[in-house]
Order: sequence, then C-alpha cells, then structure tokens
Amino acid sequence: LWQVRVTPNKFAAVAAQGERTRSIQGIRRTVSGVGIHEVIVETPDHSKTTALLNNHEVELIVQTYLNRFQFASADTRVELVTIFKNYGDAAGTSLEHPHSQMIATPVITTQIRDRLFHALEHFDEYGECLFCRVLDQELKEGSRIVLETEHFVSFVPFAAPTPFSMLVMPRRHMACFLEMKDAEAADLARNLRRTLLKLYRGLDDPDYNYVIRTAPIEYCSVKYFHWYVSIIPRLTKMAGFELGSGMFVNVALPEENGTFLRGIEVD
Repeated sequence: LWQVRVTPNKFAAVAAQGERTRSIQGIRRTVSGVGIHEVIVETPDHSKTTALLNNHEVELIVQTYLNRFQFASADTRVELVTIFKNYGDAAGTSLEHPHSQMIATPVITTQIRDRLFHALEHFDEYGECLFCRVLDQELKEGSRIVLETEHFVSFVPFAAPTPFSMLVMPRRHMACFLEMKDAEAADLARNLRRTLLKLYRGLDDPDYNYVIRTAPIEYCSVKYFHWYVSIIPRLTKMAGFELGSGMFVNVALPEENGTFLRGIEVD
C-alpha cells in the first residue's frame, strides 16, 4: 500500500509543456507560464490530517518534499520552487483529502526577491545572517517560543502579522531547503507534526496555510539567507486596510500566543 503519492495538479497554475520565453512590449514584460504543479497526497487515509499522523508518516512527506524540490529544480525552465499546504476552506483548499502542493515557476517571485535583498543588505551592514540573529534573540527571550526540538525551533515572531502565525526555523544556518541532512529532515517532521498538533488541540483544528520559504537551489550555501517554514492559521480575514496599505492589524499579542501554544501538551 502506498503512503505518499505525487500526481500532476488537474487544474495546474502553470503549463507542464512548452518553453520559457520572454516578451517585452514597451513597459509590458511577460514570461510564458510554464513550470510544474503537483499535488502531494500525504496519506491514503481520508480521515487524517497532518497533525494526527505519526512521526514516520510526516517524515515520508518531508522526504517527498525534498525529492520533488530537487526534481523541479533540475528543470532548466524553473527559477523557484514553492511547497505549501492549504488546509480548510478559509485557507483556500479545494480538496478534503490530506494533501499539499508544489509549484515550480519560471521566475523568482517579488516576495522571495525582497527577502533575499533585505537579508543581503543586513549581512553587508552587520556581517551576520538576519535570520540567525532573530532565532538567537527569540531563544534568549523565550516568551514567543512554541516548541524546541534538536534541529528546529517553532516560535511566534516578534511582529507576527496575524494571530498565532509561526515560523519553524532550522537551528543550523541553511539558505536552501535542499541543504538539510537526513537527521534534520526527520526532526523537521517531528517539529512540524507537534507544532500543528498544538494548533489542532489548542485552537480546535483551525484552517491554516504553511509554506516553505527557501532560497532557490543556486543560492545554496549563501551566508545571508536562512530558509524556514511559515505557518499561518486563518483566524482573521484580510480586508480593505490590509489590501490597501500592506499593513496588518494583529489583535493578539505574540507573547500571549507563544505562551498559550507552548502550554499545549502534545506527544
């Protein structure tokens, strides 16, 4: 019996066939929408959710992420690989069966470019990885820490944009998701499962998104970027002010969120 299965997305955001071509017409610039869009079916059990799987089952999912990331990165049309999970109606899911997705695009998105740029800017000015500095400070302060495992730390960031949003960050500096060692991948599975279980028990199984924010494969080993998993429970809605200003109104204190989730017992 299969445990994790990968299939092309029936309603793909990018076209599997075709070449990457660029077009410039005055100020309008386009790139052909080619790439890879896959659905990663996480378990044959329709009734399960990631939080209720065991460590081995989640480790198989993480290993599948790594395999598909490497496969997609080898496609010469691909510039960026994004792996993500939409869970629940509020998170935009269209399938009830436990699954996540991978989309490999022909461009590096503005969001990732901005993170790379600001991380490099910080490194040039201070001679340190911004993310390593953030993690070190969070560990010292402790108030927003949710879960610590051997190789990963989950925490509510200081300026969390929405209630209970979290980062799961590797302790060792790594710019790219593919830099993980086997022991780290296994620990990521343990941390991710337990962090999601805290949400499941503490917030009554909320809808959420998570995404692996990583540098593209050609940025592996750079000193200034640090990959992480971003988890966003969908407890509030983005409205006109957020859309119009790019600023978020968070009605919850990150320190209180961290304390609450840290106190949820999980196995």
